[in-house]
Amino acid sequence: MHSAVFLIEFGAIILGLGLLGRLAGRLQFSPIPLYLLAGLAFGEGGLLPLGASEEFVAIGAEIGVILLLLMLGLEYTASDLVSNLKTQYPAGIVDFALNALPGAAAALLLGWGPVAAVVLAGVTWISSSGVIAKVLGDLGRVGNRETPVILSILVLEDLAMAVYLPIITALLAGVSLAAGSLTLAIALGVAGAVLFVAIRYGRVISRFVSSDDPEKLLLVVLGLTLLVAGIAQKLQVSAAVGAFLVGIALSGEAAEGTHTLLSPLRDLFAAVFFVFFGLHTDPASIPPVLLPALVLALATAGTKIATGYWAAKRAGVGPRGRWRAGGTLVARGEFSIVIAGLAVSAGIEPDMGPMATAYVLLLVVIGPLTARWTEPLATRLTAGRRPEVPAEKAGAAR
Repeated sequence: MHSAVFLIEFGAIILGLGLLGRLAGRLQFSPIPLYLLAGLAFGEGGLLPLGASEEFVAIGAEIGVILLLLMLGLEYTASDLVSNLKTQYPAGIVDFALNALPGAAAALLLGWGPVAAVVLAGVTWISSSGVIAKVLGDLGRVGNRETPVILSILVLEDLAMAVYLPIITALLAGVSLAAGSLTLAIALGVAGAVLFVAIRYGRVISRFVSSDDPEKLLLVVLGLTLLVAGIAQKLQVSAAVGAFLVGIALSGEAAEGTHTLLSPLRDLFAAVFFVFFGLHTDPASIPPVLLPALVLALATAGTKIATGYWAAKRAGVGPRGRWRAGGTLVARGEFSIVIAGLAVSAGIEPDMGPMATAYVLLLVVIGPLTARWTEPLATRLTAGRRPEVPAEKAGAAR
């Protein structure tokens, strides 16, 4: 009976996601907001709370984020990554200054104290790699000139999490400086080792996994990705970073074959991830903190747009690409919830959980919309303020 209930629940979720995806396609926008609303309907306090399939959905959500980042990594080589990181590290500094400080200031204004300020700074700082990867694919922008800039910022943020998460864990637990430093050193060492292997031995790894048999290629790549992601997470490094670097390490025929085979799995589990996010949001907890969350969301949406615009301009991207970069970076998601969850578990501030949930839910809905509409709206508003650009030059600038 338990398995029958599981099959009915999970089947209903998948069928519903398919129908919502069709609706979003007809309306010509990302299906992510609809997936989140579906999660709210099936979650705590929703219309039809799930039971038997919730644990499976949670595991599927983790796999979804891993596959999203793996597929992004397949689009770029190790040399591309290193080059972008070297040139874009100032954008990482600007990103931190513009987006972490508003969160810290908000926590202090609400009277939550310095530790909560460090936590909320992380919540507002980190964009959602999972949401943004999905949006880039939905809008067909993976090959755009501004996309490497976006990915560089996301990778810098994810690598920064290798430093930030051990620090925040130590602060919340009140551990000694020595213990916190050891955790941080391990995290940095693992991230550096995975990056070194991806860059130095990428061709060897590609030859190892490459196969003319699609079944063998799928099993080896998927197994390797999950293994690296799991080890990375166990050692306090983001599983997303591990998956991304596996994708970076693969090249040539191995990368092309993997992309073809894993695209359907990525789309399935990515949709499950967004449903899972909604499942763990109790609608009743949102109204009391909605106003401060909305103010903070609007403020940091603006700062993320400014971050992307500045970084893309610095990289020589044209005006339209700058606005697309800024609008795409707005969404927050999985890391923000993880950070807030650590604070809630430590009991430092009762309102931290609902506040972070409302904030992320707002931006994970707004993010796909800003990715789609920031550039056309900005172009329309600034059309009369700058001279007309010849068509051939405008095409080159994009």
